[in-house]
Amino acid sequence: MSSSSMMSGGGLGLRARGRGSSAACGASRGASRPLGLSRALRLARTTRQVKVLAVAAPPSTSTSTETRKIQPHPLNDGRVGFVADNTSNVHVGVAEPESDSNNNICTYLEPWDPASPYANKEWTVYRGVAYDLTPFRNAHPAGNVLLNLAVGRDATALFESYHLDPAVAVKRLQRLPVLEGFPVHLVPRAPYPNDSDLYNTIRERVKNELFPDGAARRGEHRTGSEWAGLTVLVTFVSTAALYVSTANVLAAAAFGLAGAWVGLTVQHCGNHGAMARDWRINLFWGAMDDLIGGSSLCWRYHHQVSHHVHCNDTDMDEDVYSAYPLIRFDARLPRKPWHKYQHIYMWLAFPFMQLAFQVGDLKAFFEKRTEGAVMHGAAAWERGSILVGKAAHYMLLFIVPCMLHGWVAACVGATIYMMIQGIALASVFAVSHNTFTNKDPNLLEVDDTRDDWGLQQLITSANWGGRVGCFFTGGLNLQIEHHLFPAISFMHYPAIAKIVEEEANKRGYPYVHHKTLPSILGEFIRFMKTAGEAPDSVQSSFPPAGGLGSAARQSA
Repeated sequence: MSSSSMMSGGGLGLRARGRGSSAACGASRGASRPLGLSRALRLARTTRQVKVLAVAAPPSTSTSTETRKIQPHPLNDGRVGFVADNTSNVHVGVAEPESDSNNNICTYLEPWDPASPYANKEWTVYRGVAYDLTPFRNAHPAGNVLLNLAVGRDATALFESYHLDPAVAVKRLQRLPVLEGFPVHLVPRAPYPNDSDLYNTIRERVKNELFPDGAARRGEHRTGSEWAGLTVLVTFVSTAALYVSTANVLAAAAFGLAGAWVGLTVQHCGNHGAMARDWRINLFWGAMDDLIGGSSLCWRYHHQVSHHVHCNDTDMDEDVYSAYPLIRFDARLPRKPWHKYQHIYMWLAFPFMQLAFQVGDLKAFFEKRTEGAVMHGAAAWERGSILVGKAAHYMLLFIVPCMLHGWVAACVGATIYMMIQGIALASVFAVSHNTFTNKDPNLLEVDDTRDDWGLQQLITSANWGGRVGCFFTGGLNLQIEHHLFPAISFMHYPAIAKIVEEEANKRGYPYVHHKTLPSILGEFIRFMKTAGEAPDSVQSSFPPAGGLGSAARQSA
C-alpha cells in the first residue's frame, strides 16, 4: 500500500475536489465530537488520491490563537499539579487524596519535592506501582544511561517498547523494592504499549519469526549493524582528516555529510541501545553525537522520553512544537501570518538546525531539562558530557583548522559543515512524521488511537524506500518499524516492515510507505504548505490528561 493511496485530504480541514470530496476534511460533519476511528479510517480511504485545492475548516472549529498555549505542557516537567488546599495540612506518601474532619482537601508533597521522603530515591513507576531502581544500578544489561531515563517518571512506555521479551524483563523488574505508600497519583501516567493488541501481535511475530529459539533473550536483535557502523566510522574519520588538512569548501561539505550520516545512523541507534549487546559499545556509538555537534544526553531525553513515547502529541512531543513559532509543523498549533510561506522559507531555516540544537543543548545544561523532558536521572558525568562534547566538536571543526589554515578558512568551513549537515538531517527527520496521514486529526483525535500506543506509532510515522535507504539512514526511512522497535538493530527493519504492513492491512489501518525519498519529500512540502495555511483548531488533539485518551482521563 503506497503512501499516496493513504494520503487523506481531510486531515487538516481541507476542501478537495473529485471523487469522495463530499466527505473530505469533515467540513460537513460539524465539530461537536471527534469521529470514531473506524469511521475516520473509512473517511481516509474515500479521499485517497484527492488533489488538495484549498484550505478551509468549518467556521465552528475556527478560534483565536489565545486558546492554545505554546509552552511545554505541565506534564513535560515530569509532574502534575494537584488540587490546592484550604488548610495547612500536608500529607506525605498517601496513595489517594483525603479530606480532613472539616472536609477540607489535603495536599501532598510531590515525589520530586526536596522535602519528600522520595526526593533522594531513584524511583520509577511501572503500571501504577513505584519501584526503587537503586539495587539495579550497574546491573541493567543496557547500562545506566538508559536506566537513568526511567528515574523520576512513569517509565511504562519506555520499558515495554524497549524489551522484545517483556515477560522476562517484568520478572526482573518485580524483584526490585516496591515503594509502599508512594503517591503514584501525582505522577503523570505514561502510555501502556503492552495493552495494544496490534503491538503485541506484531512483537510476537517478530520474536518468533525473526528471533526464534531464545534469540531475543540473548540480545541478538541488537546485533547486525556492526559492518554498517564500521563503514560510517571510517567515512567520518576520513572526511574529518581531509577537512582538517585542507579546510576547503568541498572537504567541509563532505565532512558535513559524514556528520549527518553519523547523526542518522550510529549515534541514533547507539543511544537507543541498538548497535550491540554490550552497553559500552552502545555508549561509544552514542557519544559520536557529541563529536558531530550534538549532545548524546540531550538526545536521549528529547528523542526517547519526549518524542518516541508521545509521537505527534502537540503537548508532549517537542519535535512538534520546539520550532514554533518559526515553523508550524502541525495545524493544531496557532497560525501566524508568516506560516503560509513556511514551505518555502523552511529550506532557509533547515541549514541552521544544527546550530539550533547546540543552543538547545547548552540551555539544557543549565536548566537540567530539554524542551520536552526533565533530566531527573541524569548523572553528573552525563551533564558534564555536554560541555566536554562541545569542546571536542569545536576543537575538530574550528580550532585546529584555524591554527592550520587561518580563521577565515575555519569560519567558512565550519559554516558549510553546519549547513550541509542541517539540510541532510532535516530532509530525513522532517518527512518521518509530517505527512497528511501522520497529522490527520480524524485519525488522532479519537480514544481508539490515544489509548492504543502501537496504533498511535503506526499512524504518526511514515516510511520510504527499502534496504538501501535503511543502510544510509540507520533505518530512519522505515520510521514505523523504528518507532515500534527502537531497541532493535536497524538492519532488521526491512524484515520487520513486512510483518507490520501485513498486520496493518489485516486491520484496515493506514501504512504510509513511499517508494523514494523524493516522493515523500514532495508530500512533506505539500503538507507543510497546507499546515501553514490551515485555520486554528479549537484545541490540541490531545487532552490535558497527557494524550493518553479515556484510560488516562479516568485515572487522572
